[in-house]
Amino acid sequence: MNLSLTGKTAIICGSTQGIGLACAVELANLGARCILMSRNEESLIEAIQQLDTPQLHDYLVADFNKPDEVRTAMENFIQKNQVHILINNTGGPAAGAIAEATEEAFLHAFNQHLICNHILTKAVTPSMKNAGYGRIINIISTSVKIPLKNLGVSNTIRGAVASWSKTMANELGKFNITVNNVLPGFTKTNRLENLVLHIARDRHIASADIEKEMMEEVPMQRFAEASEVAAVAAFLASPAASYVNGVSIAVDGGRTGSL
Repeated sequence: MNLSLTGKTAIICGSTQGIGLACAVELANLGARCILMSRNEESLIEAIQQLDTPQLHDYLVADFNKPDEVRTAMENFIQKNQVHILINNTGGPAAGAIAEATEEAFLHAFNQHLICNHILTKAVTPSMKNAGYGRIINIISTSVKIPLKNLGVSNTIRGAVASWSKTMANELGKFNITVNNVLPGFTKTNRLENLVLHIARDRHIASADIEKEMMEEVPMQRFAEASEVAAVAAFLASPAASYVNGVSIAVDGGRTGSL
């Protein structure tokens, strides 16, 4: 099985921590040159130091709350560089009931996720077509299959991104560009930690009790490591996944109650 990414360049968004950083580590270990993308330059510099491989890795500074900033950073990069792999990943919307969500919260999340994904994808597809190799991987959520409690805005936007992704896969497949989604379950990241704290405050009980309840929902009875999610993304980025296109793969220990 060919998993080598030697000679490939990957853009990894939201890659200073959590699943994004874990994806960068995995891709670098497979030989890819990794370009980390986030809003905090200091954190980006620290993250690159964790990619202990001989490739010349780099970073782009852009705030996903500002789509025009994302567009400018990517357009400047592709003027002199070819991109083979794009990992679309950014922090999820705040927790809360959908009935209490503001209209602004939906618009903000839509821009941060779907619009930025679209900007980045449009920017990199010409070089992917020229190379005859492209992998676009969207880190979304298992809410694509079943909505999650207390994540009203997130559930809505994640569903939109999944539909966008499937449509893009249908259009780009003929160019040997695949578009797939990775759906993390409960993963040990700052995002999960904040969600646990939010629920614990609402219910006036200890965070440890919330974590215990959440783990009991998972057949494997534990949370995922970020590296376990990243391993699936790395496979989808590889030549071995050349005929996997337009799918959403849950990495959730079996928690999602659907096939």
